[in-house]
Amino acid sequence: MIYLSLFNGISAGRLALSRAGIKFDKYYIAEIDKFANKVSEFHYPDNIQLGDVNDWRDWDINWSNVGLVTAGFPCQSWSLAGKQLGDKDERGKLFWTTLEIMSHVLENNPDAKFMLENVKMKKEFEEYITLHTERALGYVNKTLINSSLLSAQNRQRYYWTNFEVSQPEDEGIFLKDIIDNVNSSNRQYEKRNNINSRQSELIHIGNAIDIKGNETILRVYSTDGKSPTLSTCQGGASATKNSIGLQ
Repeated sequence: MIYLSLFNGISAGRLALSRAGIKFDKYYIAEIDKFANKVSEFHYPDNIQLGDVNDWRDWDINWSNVGLVTAGFPCQSWSLAGKQLGDKDERGKLFWTTLEIMSHVLENNPDAKFMLENVKMKKEFEEYITLHTERALGYVNKTLINSSLLSAQNRQRYYWTNFEVSQPEDEGIFLKDIIDNVNSSNRQYEKRNNINSRQSELIHIGNAIDIKGNETILRVYSTDGKSPTLSTCQGGASATKNSIGLQ
């Protein structure tokens, strides 16, 4: 059977399958980011690269042998942190491309499984995606999961699947559980940024209930807490790069 990963990133989907003990005969990926592809190629040199999802009709795949297709389609136009243009944004239109590919997979193999993933978004968008996914693909199970249950980071994400997904149990993992040699790291950070030790004792524990739906606006100052979702501005929507604390 074939695993098809759309918007593959660094092959986190294949890593999850491996840890779950699930194997496929072939792994096809579609990703255009060259840096993500370098990471993916390093860990999984046997991945078969397909390139741009917009060219899917030209892919040389035995579609009837695809057993699982996953897609973390672009989130920028759906996210609460963005301009919220939905599929009026070019990146948002890739949602429709995703449905086309998954519909083609199911036409050739009705037993295939699918999973779409995206950020927590406003209700209007979530219902829009759910409705059109159901129309295109049939039965859809929608689940909102916060990765903080299994990691040291608050990261709420929606998953749309044609199989049942249950909430994972809370593993109780905090930053202190995943950071090595914290004191040494703090001293190096203080020296590099000329921050005195008294300032570095500030404590703020970010959580998922005091941020009004946008976890990027808080920052973590304690290893006893959870990190907000990291963003491209390196630590939060309005955070400066040399601010004190753990990003």
